[in-house]
Amino acid sequence: MTRSARAVWFTGPGKSEIRPVRIPDPGPEDVLVRTLFSGVSRGTESLVLHGGVPANQHDVMRAPFQEGEFPWPVKYGYLNVGVVEQGPPDLLDKPVFCLYPHQTHYVVPASAVTPVPPTVPPERAVLAGTVETAVNALWDARPMVGDRVAVVGGGMVGCAVAALLADFPGIRLQLVDTDPSRASVADALGVEFTQPADARPDLDLVVHASASEAGLETALGLLAPGGTVVELSWYGSRRVAVPLGEHFHSWRLTVRGSQVGTVARSDRTHGERMALALDLLADPRFDALISGESPFEELPDVLTRLPALCHRVRYGAGA
Repeated sequence: MTRSARAVWFTGPGKSEIRPVRIPDPGPEDVLVRTLFSGVSRGTESLVLHGGVPANQHDVMRAPFQEGEFPWPVKYGYLNVGVVEQGPPDLLDKPVFCLYPHQTHYVVPASAVTPVPPTVPPERAVLAGTVETAVNALWDARPMVGDRVAVVGGGMVGCAVAALLADFPGIRLQLVDTDPSRASVADALGVEFTQPADARPDLDLVVHASASEAGLETALGLLAPGGTVVELSWYGSRRVAVPLGEHFHSWRLTVRGSQVGTVARSDRTHGERMALALDLLADPRFDALISGESPFEELPDVLTRLPALCHRVRYGAGA
């Protein structure tokens, strides 16, 4: 027996549409989830929507419950919060987060969902995948008490990293972005904002998340001798020039890649990392990362003109 649902598919360069899909009844180890909210990860999903995933990264870039193959057509996304309508008693009627695309209902193994804590509103929980990336980045970065730190790039991931770093003791932190409108977001997060020309140099650590060549150059230029750039940007098929002259060798600078596919600590699992990200979302400051909301039916149009931070998609009771 199958039932119907609706899902957004990316169908061509900058194009998407809502299509009917069929989902099976859940088995004894599965859950049937009705979506309440999903979130658009602007950087990654825009890259997928415009065919920017390089051929040699097609396997690496697959979303956990993706359907179709890159470049198109593909059902893509990984920020989904819903309520369990069928499944184990401990999950029934509970809100859960899942790395699932934009779809009204879906069936997945119960092990693929993470309960949303009572302290976290479901509408904020769509940020769990982004905060999980930020957690992993800081496990890679290993900031220390008293470090001088900058986050270059005030998008979803950069702002999530800045929000977490703001609570580190003794850290002197700045969020660096070319867009002056990011100042209000930084203020909501309790973080100092600056544009690149005014950023303080001589830093121990810079987390780079602008996905731009200019941003990477700025990040390297802000380091003190022995400093590290943790590179969070995903460039897709674009070639990026890295300025490895000048002080790079004599100052023993480091550029370290970080990506969410591998847990950056050997003593933690993917599930533990996701549960931690959801616990951290009890902080209402993260609401500043939601820059817009629209109903599911409008998503194909919204995808053509996304705001720079997280766009939240709202699903009706009968979606």
